[in-house]
Amino acid sequence: MLLTLVIVYLLVTIAIGLWAAKRVKNTADFAIAGRNLPLVMIITTTFATWFGSETVLGIPAKFVQSGLNGVVEDPFGAGTCLILVGIFFAAKLYRMTLLTISDYYRERYGRAVEVICSFIIILSYLGWVSAQVTALGLVFNLLSGGAISIPVGMVIGTASILAYTLFGGMWSVAVTDFMQMIILVVGLTLIAVFAANLAGGADKVVSLATSKDLFRFFPEPKFYDIVFFIAAAITMMLGSIPQQDVFQRVMSAKDEYAATRGPVIGGISYILFAFVPMFLVTSALIIMPERATQLIAEDPQKVIPTLVMERMPFIMQVIFFGALLSALKSTASATLLAPSVTFVENIWRQVFPRISDKQELRTMRAAVLIFSVCVCTYAIALQGTPIYEMVSAAYQVTLVGAFVPLVFGLYWKRASTQGAIFAIVLGMLSWLIFLNTPAGEVFPAQLAGFLAAIAGMLIGSLGPQAIRNVQASHHKLAGIEQKA
Repeated sequence: MLLTLVIVYLLVTIAIGLWAAKRVKNTADFAIAGRNLPLVMIITTTFATWFGSETVLGIPAKFVQSGLNGVVEDPFGAGTCLILVGIFFAAKLYRMTLLTISDYYRERYGRAVEVICSFIIILSYLGWVSAQVTALGLVFNLLSGGAISIPVGMVIGTASILAYTLFGGMWSVAVTDFMQMIILVVGLTLIAVFAANLAGGADKVVSLATSKDLFRFFPEPKFYDIVFFIAAAITMMLGSIPQQDVFQRVMSAKDEYAATRGPVIGGISYILFAFVPMFLVTSALIIMPERATQLIAEDPQKVIPTLVMERMPFIMQVIFFGALLSALKSTASATLLAPSVTFVENIWRQVFPRISDKQELRTMRAAVLIFSVCVCTYAIALQGTPIYEMVSAAYQVTLVGAFVPLVFGLYWKRASTQGAIFAIVLGMLSWLIFLNTPAGEVFPAQLAGFLAAIAGMLIGSLGPQAIRNVQASHHKLAGIEQKA
């Protein structure tokens, strides 16, 4: 019965997404909803995109093992990213009326940087979308009592998202996000209230978390702990900024006010509401202590679903899985669309010039289909990898490769194409070296790559100017000597 209701819910969201697809007439409608979304929809689609599998399953698993200190990356870093986008980036990018974030790299640095950054951004989405697909597979496996294997569940989940994203693009994503966020917020709130009653009151849950020191946020005052804490914080805080899904929400706004306020409100809401899954996993330690302890040792991502399935009535199970599917589908649909649009607009067009808008729209839809197949295959291959780790790894790529050229290009007039290339090469190279050698155990790879990228930008941009100044000084001195 529960599985049947979930399937009905999937069919309803597909129907709503296909209804919204009627608004798509051109590539601008498909990629950025024709720049027509009001503030409330920018807030809901931003919040819904961020609130995915890692928030419902990954963050609680990490929290119950390491406390707030272990989840600095997400939700704190991720939510702060949206706030920073709204304050420092949204207005500048919105005024440029671009279709993708990679268009900015072309306008500021040229074609080479555009293509390189596009590849980096697209690569980063593999891990993030795979995390949502993995969670979808887990949901179908649990609901069917193991009759549906996790890989088959992944395929079913991917197909359900693809059904409306393929046709409606950003319009379908925004409309379904609006509906799914309401279900998500109301559903998880009701589950949290019910769990608090089962645990004997919310105060007992908070007291348990306090006694286990789960609210400790800052690291020990040691170099090793501090640098790894900083690295974790900036991974999503800064690495999420040069992402097409964030950019799409900014550019989809109907005016600059919505573009700047929407991400800020969405980011604050995300950080606050992410505490609900953390509350749920802590309550499980009181409601089913032995079972929860066993699951934490085996697979902590299953604690909350097991709590709901084994200790809550049928109506609460329906509400929970409706909320969970809303979180997964809203994030997955957005992250399938973003890299596909980037590929067509910034890589495909380098080889096959644009013939007509209608032809490009067909190409974007084909790219969505192909990327969906790739992501599903990748998720099946990585089966067993923790969801939180999949998301974390995804954002390290853009942190070390795409963030520095973006922020320096917007806020430093002397940033040059050579500086951007130096930043990308040194950032990625340093990150890979630290990631694959014992050095990464002493100093975090993403922080090493980030610092190297800044150095590369400064050296590449200032170096040629310094050389020219020295040469000019030599010529001037030579001229004075000749006159003498």
